[in-house]
This record gives sequence, C-alpha cells and structure tokens, in this order.
Amino acid sequence: MIRFQGAVATASATLYMTKLCKHFRHKIAVEFDEHQAWADFPFGSCRMYADAQGLRFACEAPHEHAAARIRAVLDDHLPRFARQEGLVIEWQPSGA
Repeated sequence: MIRFQGAVATASATLYMTKLCKHFRHKIAVEFDEHQAWADFPFGSCRMYADAQGLRFACEAPHEHAAARIRAVLDDHLPRFARQEGLVIEWQPSGA
C-alpha cells in the first residue's frame, strides 16, 4: 500500500473540505464533519483534516498509478473551489 500526504495553508480549510466532500459524495462514499473527512475513491482513500492553519490530506492507494489518480483528482478539484486563493497542494510521501 502506498501512503502519501499533502497540505495547503488556508484560513478557509473547513469551507473547502466541505465543498470537496459535497461534490465527491455524488459519486463516492464520503463522511465528513467540520474538522475531518474521509473519501473512498474506487482507486484508494483519503482522509482530510481542516484546522485554522490549513487543509491536510492523508491518502493511501494500492499502487503508484492509483496514488497518482488521487493526487490528480484533488489537484484538479481544490483549485476550482478555491479560485481566489490559487491553492496548490504540496504532496509528499508518508513517513510511515
């Protein structure tokens, strides 16, 4: 299993996480509240954490191609919901 993390600094983390989840729930299983979320993509899963400093992502996928798909989905969708901020997720491998 490939594990990787991402983060983006924003004061509107809860707003953007909620928008992502409401959008994704039309096609995949999603659970969320104002502080955290879980999205079950067909090619992997992602936990999201919102706080005053920003939005963090902790994802896992069975192989690198699936991990790339998760990153691509989030890299595509977050900037759409955060147009004014021009947010870009900084991805890195998990330390675990």
